Amino acid sequence: MRRFVPVIVVALLATVPLWLGDPYILNAFITTGIFTIAAMSLNLLLGYTGQLSLGHVAFFGIGAYVSALTALGFDVELFDGFHVVHEPWPVIYGFILAIVIAGLCGYLVGKLSFRVRGAYFVIVTISFAEVVRLVALNWVELTQGPLALTNIPPVTLGLPGIGYANLYGKTGNYYLVLGVGVIAYVVIKHLVQSRIGRAMIALKENESLALSVGINVTRYLVLAAIVSAAIAGAAGSLYAHYLRIIDPDIFLFLYTVTMVIMVITGGKGTLAGPVVGGALFGAIPVIVRSFAAPEVQWILYGAFMIAIIFVLPQGIVPAIERWFAPRPSKKQLVASQSSVSAE
Repeated sequence: MRRFVPVIVVALLATVPLWLGDPYILNAFITTGIFTIAAMSLNLLLGYTGQLSLGHVAFFGIGAYVSALTALGFDVELFDGFHVVHEPWPVIYGFILAIVIAGLCGYLVGKLSFRVRGAYFVIVTISFAEVVRLVALNWVELTQGPLALTNIPPVTLGLPGIGYANLYGKTGNYYLVLGVGVIAYVVIKHLVQSRIGRAMIALKENESLALSVGINVTRYLVLAAIVSAAIAGAAGSLYAHYLRIIDPDIFLFLYTVTMVIMVITGGKGTLAGPVVGGALFGAIPVIVRSFAAPEVQWILYGAFMIAIIFVLPQGIVPAIERWFAPRPSKKQLVASQSSVSAE
């Protein structure tokens, strides 16, 4: 039965635009879905390898800028008299490039930083995110700096000879985000349930033991960083083409904190954890906004998150799994006690 739960959830989510008439709530679904995809990518590092990246928003922002600039085009002077001119490309190319370049940046950061652990790795990731933010802020000729990139074209879907459709509306963007989220979930699921995923989990549980049995620590950590960054880049691309405007604030530390909250509250190291955490992140502000003043909303939101961590330190999904796990029968308990006594 458990194997059909994701299919049922996706089927239910697919019906949301059919009965939800409030565009504000549908917009909340879309933005929450985008950040849930980013949280799923962070969970691959934090939940399955035990590496906390507090600069994960850098890959999200890189994906957004790469995709936007690919679709808009640019003319940049790198040296005296040497210009790089790029004509606008279709949005789908920008989406693919966002995944590739974010993945390459993940490889670079992984290669440089996975030689260290703990606080050093956290510092490296935060520093990388800050450097990328400063580049986006100060390279005005390319990124427009604080003036922001505007008029980013929406995602265009279609086939030659049949026609193309621009996803200006919320319904089309909702299904696009849902589709990318499902693909990201399937990719992560297949990865963590493979031999590679088991090696990653072994590194998290006991790195010394994993080394002793021949697991190449750096190789698997770098692979996790590449896949994680690529998925975050895809989420950033969706974000840019949905909002159609981005500025250096996309690299704010707040967005990384948002992803970490989704992972921790939902349950790190579980496939459904970031999804459940993302659903909470999207639903609570909408509910609280209906009856609380703006100053009180963040207090209530923070208090609720603290309460979840205090009551369910392992996260919501692990707690639910424990509640519904089959309990051993009296016969099994007696047999287990007998075997312990015999030993």
